[in-house]
Amino acid sequence: MSDEARRAAGADGSGASERPRREVRARRTAFGRRAAVRARELAASGATESQRDLTGLTGTHAYTRTRAAAGAADDVRLTARLRMRRAARTVRSYAERAGRWISATVTGLGLSISVVVVIAALLGYLLGWIELVVVAFTGFALLVLGVFFLLGRNSYDIGLSIDRDRVVVGEAARASLTVRNPSRFRLPPVKSEVPVGRGLAEFYLGGIARGGRTSRDFAVPTSRRGVVRIGPVRTVRADPVGLLRREYVWTSHLDLFVHPVTVPIPATSTGLIRDLEGNPTRDLTDSDVSFHALREYAPGDDRRHIHWKSTARTGQLMVRQFEETRRSHLVIALSLASADYHSEEEFELAVSVAGSIGIRAIRDARDVSVLASDETPEFARRAVKTPRRLSSLSRSRLLDDLARVEHSPLASGLVTLARGSAESVSGASVAIIVCGSEPTAAHLRSASAAFPPGVEVLAVVCNPGIVPSLRRVGELRVLTIGYLDDVQKALARAAS
Repeated sequence: MSDEARRAAGADGSGASERPRREVRARRTAFGRRAAVRARELAASGATESQRDLTGLTGTHAYTRTRAAAGAADDVRLTARLRMRRAARTVRSYAERAGRWISATVTGLGLSISVVVVIAALLGYLLGWIELVVVAFTGFALLVLGVFFLLGRNSYDIGLSIDRDRVVVGEAARASLTVRNPSRFRLPPVKSEVPVGRGLAEFYLGGIARGGRTSRDFAVPTSRRGVVRIGPVRTVRADPVGLLRREYVWTSHLDLFVHPVTVPIPATSTGLIRDLEGNPTRDLTDSDVSFHALREYAPGDDRRHIHWKSTARTGQLMVRQFEETRRSHLVIALSLASADYHSEEEFELAVSVAGSIGIRAIRDARDVSVLASDETPEFARRAVKTPRRLSSLSRSRLLDDLARVEHSPLASGLVTLARGSAESVSGASVAIIVCGSEPTAAHLRSASAAFPPGVEVLAVVCNPGIVPSLRRVGELRVLTIGYLDDVQKALARAAS
């Protein structure tokens, strides 16, 4: 068809059928392919003009309005849920605070009075008993009046000190509590409490004037070995009846080490260790103390070790060869198993013996390792074989660690302790096993066999009150002592 024919067809209306296609194309251009598809679907479904006007050409506006309304409803519900959760969280927080305050403030007597008040009020009003109503109001009045004794907070400057931080069992130790008033007003009387170990020291301090101070001294019990925890200091405010009580903690705690009793062991009693020259081994070296043999000179040998007489006799350079000496290493194994001790006195004697021998070795500048049984947790499938190592760097550190040890039914036995000591300490020359009177000779022999050949083993059996003795169980020497003072003579006897 030519251009003139097309113009003619447009003039007489024959090209009207192509106009909708142009309109559709215009719509596709304006709204896109999806809009055109939606319009055709609405036309095919027979939607009315009002519906078309409502939904627009493609229905997108109605969909947007519906989704916007649904989104607004969801936002409202979500906001309501968030507010409810926040409210519940706030209520729970206040309830927990109230519970903590009640548990920390209301005493057992106060809780009992509270229960009596509630029960008496209910029964009094339900049954018409005036006496129960009076009891309820009286108890409630006591609780309300007790609250006024807890209001406010006084300002104190409290200090806690001890005259020494390490003592031996039985030595006197004193602590001092100092309270000062830093405020501009006179402070009312107050009750102060200082926990001392498992006990409690109470002091009733009178009113303190402005800038004044007061102090209280008290003794710290040191009758038993251990670590005594002193403090923290707290002041107590309570009502006269004892229904409510409020505590304020002011200072941190102090630790007092109560060391075990030890005895000085003379250096001659440690001849058992044989460390005058060192123990020779089969390892050969070019420089040491113990002479072994002569050999021909090799490049790199020290010329100071040339043996000139042998060189002149043989005509070749000959040098000395030595056996390598090993500095003796003392191992002290202390059993902490409750099954190895008959009484508490036996265990304390064993701790004192281990401490006495360890201190002597430290003073002599010897290599010493002090080991103790370690506990096996109840849920563990296997027993703990590695022993606990105590500090042997200085006398005070060793005694500090010995002050902490306690026997336990979960601690490893004597044989396990010996095996762990042999594995964890290399190069040991002397091993001293300290235990109670319960292990049999077979157990002692098994413990001694756990150490490698060449290690001299001595078992010290602590049995309070028994006459000291020395016996042999195979190659093991067993030293039995009944008093701590017997250690000096008994070790000298064992060394001979």
